[in-house]
Amino acid sequence: MAGAAAASMALTPAAAGAQEFINILTGGQAGVYYPLGVALEKVFADNIEGARPSVQSTKASVENLNLLQDGRGEIAFSLGDSVKAAGEGDEEAGFAQPLDKLRVIAAIYPNFVQIVASAESGIESLDDLKGKALSVGAPRSGTELNARQIFQAAGMSYDDLGKVEYLPFAESVELMKNRQIDATLQSAGLGVASIRDLASAIPIKVVAVPQEIAETLGAPFVSEPIPAGTYEGQDEDVQTVAIVNYLVTHSDVSDDLAYAMTKAIFENLDQLKAAHAAANAISIETAAEGAPVPLHPGAERYYKEAGAL
Repeated sequence: MAGAAAASMALTPAAAGAQEFINILTGGQAGVYYPLGVALEKVFADNIEGARPSVQSTKASVENLNLLQDGRGEIAFSLGDSVKAAGEGDEEAGFAQPLDKLRVIAAIYPNFVQIVASAESGIESLDDLKGKALSVGAPRSGTELNARQIFQAAGMSYDDLGKVEYLPFAESVELMKNRQIDATLQSAGLGVASIRDLASAIPIKVVAVPQEIAETLGAPFVSEPIPAGTYEGQDEDVQTVAIVNYLVTHSDVSDDLAYAMTKAIFENLDQLKAAHAAANAISIETAAEGAPVPLHPGAERYYKEAGAL
């Protein structure tokens, strides 16, 4: 009888009233992941019966994926190249072995690698960064991984810089305001709060990443423009490298919960768009495309029902 009762409980759908703890792994509070994570918390609380969501600020992509593998989160934001590296077990990227439990919920919006220098630094190009002080993001974060990849594709390394700081977005901006560093590299959605804050405080120069860098790096990198007017003082389009972001879960999350989370996301996109303009790029038509690791079966079920797969 006890065995039958346990089996019955195991088959209970996630949305049928049992408490579901959903830890949402994001990034620094000055980035894009965090405000979208806060919006997801409300969406899940309002639309998944019994859900008890919470938001955790982290060092973003690499940390998030390792936490998922360890079962210390139910859904996380991550850059596509980090997801790919995690699935392959790229030790240089921060993954000592392949993370075999990772499952994709959705492709969301692209991250743009945004290199921003103070106008007074005289930095106009990637080559001008040589000998200058640059913050490349938190250690082994998705942003810092992007920095290394871009420098390698450009035939450069951190050794070419005058000084390297490994700091999250907000802290990097504070150093620039205080003239302690010359530039910051941030991999984030367009209009990220940290760079908006910087551009309102000092004159800036958005530094281009040439198209050939994206071609050298290959998928999942593409060449995209940062549109003119994205930041105060940016009067023209600036070409850079973009990478698709993903919402990722793990294989121990039930099919019912993964289905419920996916459904809640795409039936409440207006709330995500209200939280940050980057969410305007989220579309169910592309959500199931190009996943670097397998789709979660629960998410796959939703996409098939919605006619998106």
